[in-house]
Amino acid sequence: MGIRKYKPTSAGTRFRSGSDFSEITTGKPYKPLLRPIKRTGGRSSSGRISAWQKGGGHKRAYRIIDFKRNKLNVPCTVETIEYDPNRTSRIALLKYADGERRYILAPVGVKVGDSLVSGEGSEIKTGNALPVKNIPLGTIIHNIELRPGQGGIIARSAGAYAQLVAKDEKLCQVKLASSEVRYIPSSCMATIGQVGNVEMENISVGKAGRSRWKGKRPHVRGVAMNPVDHPLGGGEGKSSGGRPPVSPWSKPEGKKTRKNPRTDRFIVRRRKKK
Repeated sequence: MGIRKYKPTSAGTRFRSGSDFSEITTGKPYKPLLRPIKRTGGRSSSGRISAWQKGGGHKRAYRIIDFKRNKLNVPCTVETIEYDPNRTSRIALLKYADGERRYILAPVGVKVGDSLVSGEGSEIKTGNALPVKNIPLGTIIHNIELRPGQGGIIARSAGAYAQLVAKDEKLCQVKLASSEVRYIPSSCMATIGQVGNVEMENISVGKAGRSRWKGKRPHVRGVAMNPVDHPLGGGEGKSSGGRPPVSPWSKPEGKKTRKNPRTDRFIVRRRKKK
């Protein structure tokens, strides 16, 4: 993938950049794996806004992704590399030997025509999926399960990866990109390699309208509001708040919200020290 920069023919394109989509091999998705998306606009079942700055955006269909990789020991071939409007990574359409097709996250280096397989006896090759206990130490992995059969939920966005650093009979230690180290059951599935579209983080949106295409509405700063609307609002002239950053409900910014002591024992080293 490469990054395309636009000529500064207007204020909106002066700092704008985007993907050149050179790795995309088709513009049409595989229809049997498409599902409609019901958009809420950030509203709850009662019709009230429960998630701010959401609404609008381009209409799109959901692509069903095989995060479980549970079609074991059946070889498949990469048919296409496609764009997915619902995620930052690219997706690959696999055609299995029995004729079934499934989408997976496209790792770095996987091309059309490559042969992939999932299962315990699989080769240590980019795009193959196998239990963590069968993966050598130091291997870069992604789409990692936290519970066997759950489906991958760790390292799924563009450029994401983790590293296997230790193995035991029942638990393995995986180091995430945030430097956090976690215990993961040895029978959990993971995919070899790093998620593709690595250059995604270097793309500059360039104009507000491009965020609106994605369904992101404007975000108003607290210091620009009145005191009745936000704890940082009010003041003579342009006041910068005069207190630590807080939410509209006076919760300190950066305050820890994790409350799950049942799974704390699986965290070997946190990404930030307490």
